[in-house]
Amino acid sequence: MSALDHCFNIEHLRALAKRRLPAPMFHYIDGGADDEWSMKRNSNAFNDYQLLPNYLNNIESIDLATQVLGCELAMPLLLAPTGMSRLFHHDKEYAVARAADKLGTLYSLSTMATTSLEDIARETTSPKMFQIYILKDRELTREFVQRCKAAGYKALCLTVDTPLAGNRERDLINGMSMPPKFTLKSLLSFASHPQWALNLWRNPDFQLANVAHRVDAIGKGTVGLVEYVNSQFDRSINWDDAAWLAEQWDGPFVIKGVQSPDDAKKSLDIGASALMISNHGGRQLDCTPAPIDCIAPIREAIGDQLELIVDGGIRRGTDVIKALALGANACSIGRPYLYGLAAGGQAGVEQALILLKTEIERSMALLGCNSVSQLKQSHCIQI
Repeated sequence: MSALDHCFNIEHLRALAKRRLPAPMFHYIDGGADDEWSMKRNSNAFNDYQLLPNYLNNIESIDLATQVLGCELAMPLLLAPTGMSRLFHHDKEYAVARAADKLGTLYSLSTMATTSLEDIARETTSPKMFQIYILKDRELTREFVQRCKAAGYKALCLTVDTPLAGNRERDLINGMSMPPKFTLKSLLSFASHPQWALNLWRNPDFQLANVAHRVDAIGKGTVGLVEYVNSQFDRSINWDDAAWLAEQWDGPFVIKGVQSPDDAKKSLDIGASALMISNHGGRQLDCTPAPIDCIAPIREAIGDQLELIVDGGIRRGTDVIKALALGANACSIGRPYLYGLAAGGQAGVEQALILLKTEIERSMALLGCNSVSQLKQSHCIQI
């Protein structure tokens, strides 16, 4: 019996990930910005809503299938883009994409991935989305669009909440670096996790694979690539730039990081087809509202003209149900599947998805709904 068999919820996967990762890697997943108020609030805010069931309905079969971004998904839960998965397991983004494929959902690949978008496209046949920034080098941004089209990606996701990196103090405290370095501060933590260190020695490649070909970054190693990408964040971008990118892509286009009704309306105006309501997992601006609290005002502002994907704080299947009942079309997870990846590679990611899917199915039945289309606002009451 493996350790994963003893993980009965996402918090158990988090505990196993903490045991298996050196401190710098674990806290890179687990931490947020400043006082981490937003990060904690993202999950705690779900407790401000209660579910109101309706009984004596036929729940013999539960159908979780839904359509998001023009893609047929087996459940209303997709995998959000997260950077540098190689830090957490040597099977990196491949493991996550395979797990998403096996569970019939969509995987989002980050610009900051340690596997190329082409390699991930070849790995599975399930739908994929690529997360992108509008960089100072517009030709690089344009190149990403063309590569995604050629590789068959179904959607493009523009992150708008990262004009610069947030203040993540845990990384400073724990000596986080990319690639991982054996320093006096981190040596004991690495030494106490020999399996992770051995896999690092066997598979030392820590490239940001989607930008590694850039001539002006080559020769500086991974640190140089990270600095290169950070230097490309453009603080001057505006809604006209987002409109330009939507036109370049000409397909399902998601804006990630929207929290206000005003920005939702602007997203609609520039040609977005969906919003990912997100505060970057509480890793950027602290003291921002929890995504669950943003659903109702955004839905009221835009009606049904945009799909809404709620990203942030989801740890239980009931969290997903609450978001759907309040008006979301789907939810996405980042930390939960990274905990699974760190805990057991592909099998760990699958465990995270299976746990949440099972919880959604069970809770839907207990709520008296046999399909996600039956969820409505009357099922979810704010306390």
